[in-house]
Amino acid sequence: MKNISRIKKWCLALLVLGFLFLSSQALQAEEKKTEPPRAGAKTRIVVIPFQSVMPEDGSSSVRCPVCGSISPGGSVVKGAEKVLEEIFTDKLRELNDVEIIPSEKTEKIYHQVRVDFEKQSPIGKALKVGNELHADVLAVGYVYRYRERVGYAYSTEHPASVSFEIHLISVKDGTTLWRGAFDKTQRSLTENVYEVFSFVKGGARWVTARQLTKLGVDEVFRTFSGFGQP
Repeated sequence: MKNISRIKKWCLALLVLGFLFLSSQALQAEEKKTEPPRAGAKTRIVVIPFQSVMPEDGSSSVRCPVCGSISPGGSVVKGAEKVLEEIFTDKLRELNDVEIIPSEKTEKIYHQVRVDFEKQSPIGKALKVGNELHADVLAVGYVYRYRERVGYAYSTEHPASVSFEIHLISVKDGTTLWRGAFDKTQRSLTENVYEVFSFVKGGARWVTARQLTKLGVDEVFRTFSGFGQP
């Protein structure tokens, strides 16, 4: 009788182990089934804090820290780089399959990289930030001129004037995936009949520098065709 009882206990134990094994296999299979494929993974973008670049030595031009291109420069009001960064980041959020790394994380790592690699080039620092945050793409931007409108919507002494450049760069190899450059001083249609972009789109009014920046970001982003595979 004791042997029979012992056999029953062993059989029960084996049944329980078998059930647990089959359950774990089913769970693993379900996890594999629901795991999203890499092909559909979101492109992780890190927006490096945008910077202002001012003309030096009495020059009226500035050089892009990324590609070296020459653009007309000018005065830049305080906080203009943050305005451009905010508008462009909002534009990125409209894209599908994109994940923007929180600015709090980016700023913390960027500050540390600037301290630890002070002599590194701007793009070198940006790439280090991108690698540290496991990003696929960097967004770097520079404001070359940001002059506010003086006057009112229907009457102005001096119109808004904005110049900027933005690059989207692959963290993997440092190549530029897209570049958008904008340089505009709003003019009325009586001054320039071809100035439809900034005047008619501004509601036939004199726009602010922020409004002109928004129009500029919308304009240059039309040339962006997507990231493809990260």
